Amino acid sequence: MSLWDYRRIVDPSLWRVPLSDGEVTLLNWPMNDYYLGPVIGVSEQERKRHLEAAHGLTLSLVYWLQTEAPRLDGGYGYPGIRLRGDVLGTEDGLAKSPYIRESRRIRAQYTITEHDVSQELRGANGIKRYEDSVGVGSYYLDLHPTTVNQRAFFIPNYPYEIPLGSLIPVRMTNLLPACKNIGMTQIANGCYRLHPTEWNIGESAGLLAAYAVMHGIPPREVRASAAHLCDYQAMLERYGVQLHWPEGTL
Repeated sequence: MSLWDYRRIVDPSLWRVPLSDGEVTLLNWPMNDYYLGPVIGVSEQERKRHLEAAHGLTLSLVYWLQTEAPRLDGGYGYPGIRLRGDVLGTEDGLAKSPYIRESRRIRAQYTITEHDVSQELRGANGIKRYEDSVGVGSYYLDLHPTTVNQRAFFIPNYPYEIPLGSLIPVRMTNLLPACKNIGMTQIANGCYRLHPTEWNIGESAGLLAAYAVMHGIPPREVRASAAHLCDYQAMLERYGVQLHWPEGTL
């Protein structure tokens, strides 16, 4: 599978009646990773400078694809490639917001690490099951260069579960994470950051807040009480949230 096919969202060849004049793919490749400076924890002026530079980097990659990318026929450039602002709702054809691969993360009652997911590290133990699971996900440990270091790797994982303990802050009582800001290491973020996992975390966090309000208890009490945990997990399942991977899943 090529980088083009990997995130292709429109393929007219699959339609009986084409509704588009060409294929559409999402461009999120290592070549347009921007790691020359952070956009959080800095002044607004520096944040703006880095966002503009990241914007320019992606435009530069698109221009290179149009004019200089080597072709199989020995030529250079694919002039037919163009940005699709009509699809994204923007004038310049880029996304409305940049994709931030890593965010701040809470200090949680349980911190997920690569030892919980890596096939190499878990070996024959397989998928790690959590009694307090609030969802599932599956992806590689995929780390890109950051503003701190240039390491990058792509390591096979077992499918994983999302423990409720990673959503419960150690200190705060009125705050819940709702995306990739749960309790996990920077390496574990390489798989838990995926959008489907984020959506699962957000849904489970919202239902956790609702459950806590309905019962007049803080969210941490849901995890501390076996009865509340059972009722909350049953609530998740009623809303269609998958809590565990079937036995034998690889």
